[in-house]
Amino acid sequence: MIGTISLATSLFFALLAAMAYGYAMKVEEEQDRARRWGRWSLLGACLAAVVASIYLWAMILGDHFEIAYVASYSSRELPLMYKISAFWAGQQGSLLLWLLIHALASLYLCGRERMTAAGLTVYSALESLLVILVLAKSPFVASATAVQDGVGLNPLLQDPWMAVHPPIIFIGYALLAVPFAYAMGALLKDEAKGNWLEPARRWALLAWGFLGAGVFIGGYWAYKVLGWGGYWGWDPVENSSLVPWLLAGAFVHVLHVAKRRPAALSVLHLSVIFTFALVIYGTFLTRSGILGDFSVHSFSGTSIGMTLAVVNAIVLIGGLVLLALKAGKLPQGKVYEDYASREFCLLLGALVLVFIAAIIFIGMSMPLFTQLIGKPAAVDTDFYVRTTMPLAIAMCLVMAAGSCLRYGKQAEPQGKVVPAVLAVLGFALAFLAGVRSPGLLVLAAVSILLLGETLISWRSHLLRFGAVIAHGGVALALFAMVLSGGASQSLSQEFKTGASAEIADHTVTYEGQAFAEDGTMKYYCYRVDGSEARAMTKLHKNGEDAAREPAIAHTLTGDIYIAPTPPKDTGRMELLLKRGRMEMGDIFAYRYDDVTMENQPDGTMLVTATIAVTDGETVEHAQPTIIATRDGGTSTPVPVFGGQKRIRLTGISGNDSQARLEILPSAEEEAQIAVTASVSTKPFIYLLWIGAVATSLGCFLAMRAIHSSK
Repeated sequence: MIGTISLATSLFFALLAAMAYGYAMKVEEEQDRARRWGRWSLLGACLAAVVASIYLWAMILGDHFEIAYVASYSSRELPLMYKISAFWAGQQGSLLLWLLIHALASLYLCGRERMTAAGLTVYSALESLLVILVLAKSPFVASATAVQDGVGLNPLLQDPWMAVHPPIIFIGYALLAVPFAYAMGALLKDEAKGNWLEPARRWALLAWGFLGAGVFIGGYWAYKVLGWGGYWGWDPVENSSLVPWLLAGAFVHVLHVAKRRPAALSVLHLSVIFTFALVIYGTFLTRSGILGDFSVHSFSGTSIGMTLAVVNAIVLIGGLVLLALKAGKLPQGKVYEDYASREFCLLLGALVLVFIAAIIFIGMSMPLFTQLIGKPAAVDTDFYVRTTMPLAIAMCLVMAAGSCLRYGKQAEPQGKVVPAVLAVLGFALAFLAGVRSPGLLVLAAVSILLLGETLISWRSHLLRFGAVIAHGGVALALFAMVLSGGASQSLSQEFKTGASAEIADHTVTYEGQAFAEDGTMKYYCYRVDGSEARAMTKLHKNGEDAAREPAIAHTLTGDIYIAPTPPKDTGRMELLLKRGRMEMGDIFAYRYDDVTMENQPDGTMLVTATIAVTDGETVEHAQPTIIATRDGGTSTPVPVFGGQKRIRLTGISGNDSQARLEILPSAEEEAQIAVTASVSTKPFIYLLWIGAVATSLGCFLAMRAIHSSK
């Protein structure tokens, strides 16, 4: 109740703020009083959003499973870090997080008079729409049935990188609303001077940096945790955050041109409208259930799709209509003087980014488009690779040319020897590393060309430090993608304990399985050139595999990536025992004699079965247990006959007449079971992570440079 009331209060104050700032925009003589009302209203909306967020966290940390969201994403035994991250694990909580970040940013914008009344009108209206989204899919709905414990967080998400990935993404999403509000506010007030460009650029760089960091962290998590051998699968949900990141890059670079060429303002407004609209579109695509059969990340069977579609239409159509109405009042003229100018390269580079974003948009939206005319279908990853690689090459060439050019007409012609040498160097390095694909070799050549020209431009004072770091990061990341993908070697084979395999002058030896003492994990142990590398499998409480992580050995030349497949023959068997009757296993016979049940303080039930085990001469009695809950149970194996076998109680029939057992081999036998593993090399992949960090860091440095120069 507190959470819903807080959200309703936030909506009331956000709407009041929009009206107050709208009044201040229209009535000049009442502007001070109206802005004061607007500030207090935004403060109220923010405080209400904060209260709703704190309340949700209190429900999660307090194990209030009467709340459906808490029951779905938290549990009593979930570690504190993941209980905190359960806040944004589901779509309801992630939308509330988006609202919270948006509301906190509003305090800075209105508290220091950083934005005009027109811009704050737009920003407050956006906040109202976000509150409506949260109310439409509220995290405060009560559970349909009472539960004693929650489902808990998906084991794949129980990773530090995934704990921080969503909030960083949503910081980027939320902050992109600021340049959108600046631009729409400028259109509403017919501000042709462009005084809003610098603050909008600072916020755009901040949002772009966070959004990029979130995308890159998600890629690193996929590489480190999922075990499918890569960092990017062109999944529609991955693409839904990549598209606005690409368009935000186009927007930032068009801003450079607009500062010097006011005629570019119309293009600038168009880019920011589509950038923010595609943030909401990506949210719609991943949360409407459309991608339920095409993405491992999307939310299926949700009821918020239509609400998101309406909000997206309001933002996109509203922005485009406003731009159409005001287009005649925007400055006209040339947006560049010469083809050999930085203005032209900036605009051409932005156009290339738009083309890349458009192709990815079409690919990720294909399930939606095909659903409108028949059976939904998705494109494969080759579609993205084939279509974006030529554009990536073009982008590098344009970035390299733009780095060494000045604004306006050039005073002297540019040399061609250095660029040619850099391109040949990139080609040769990739070829020597083992790359043979012509397209990848060309991409490697232009990546090193871009990296070299960026450093040369910095020495010539043509680029600022932030731009150098960001552009260099892009070049380094692309070059690393070429090496880690095009020069990779792989093999797949069955490994018995002690068996070895040779790959790219590395020796991989399998040493068997090991088990954590608390029974929550098992490890597939390898040695790569004598150094230990472990693949980890998280286990459910009943011993079944929950999530797997690959083994990654880091070397100077890159990573050795080992992804084992669970063995098909685990040596386990199930027996259904009738009370008092003996059943034969492989080497022992088992008889179910008795059962006791004890209610536990937490509402669960401890079930203990008495099982007689015999080898034909000796009878041993074991008492395996299971903790029975409404949604199943958990149990641990009990060793018998000195550990020759282990038995696990997996169920008791309703009338106690039957017991179901799982017979496991000894821990030593299980550790020796042969395992099939896929082994691959990832040459110089650490350069990709360095490049990714540099790209986002460059955005933040560029933003700080703008701020310090004011």
